[in-house]
Amino acid sequence: MKITRSVVFGLALLAVGAASATADNRIVVGLVEEVKITPGGMSLEAKLDTGADHSSLHAENISRFKRGGERWVRFDVVNAEGDRITLERELARVARIKRPDDRPQKRPAVMLGVCLGNVYKEIEVNLVDRSRFRTKMLIGRSFMKDKLLVDPSKKNTVKPECEETRKAK
Repeated sequence: MKITRSVVFGLALLAVGAASATADNRIVVGLVEEVKITPGGMSLEAKLDTGADHSSLHAENISRFKRGGERWVRFDVVNAEGDRITLERELARVARIKRPDDRPQKRPAVMLGVCLGNVYKEIEVNLVDRSRFRTKMLIGRSFMKDKLLVDPSKKNTVKPECEETRKAK
């Protein structure tokens, strides 16, 4: 059987169509999007980083303390408009983050609710000084998995619209 170019082209189109069909349940978002965190209901600009496993949040005045025998963290979150909230969360773990200079950095990690578009997840977020970065939050693959596709040519394609964040105001 002789396979013509048009048959090969047709099969290629079918393969592309099949790939799009499997991605239909995912939301295509841009490289930078607005997110809302809970508790607190604060909106922040976040970069979606497919190279990062976990998410990071710019935090100031980070202090650890004990409450009822458990380890907790108190920290301030400040958005681009200068709005500030103080949060207290139980310490989920101390994350060891690999650095380019080969010295791992230890960061406190807490559980936070994050809303991007209509996707809401409670995820582990490590707290760090991101003041030298344009965005106050970095969203890693643990949030995006099975829900989002990132188009790096786009930004600000969706607004946070999750029921959980509307209740937290």
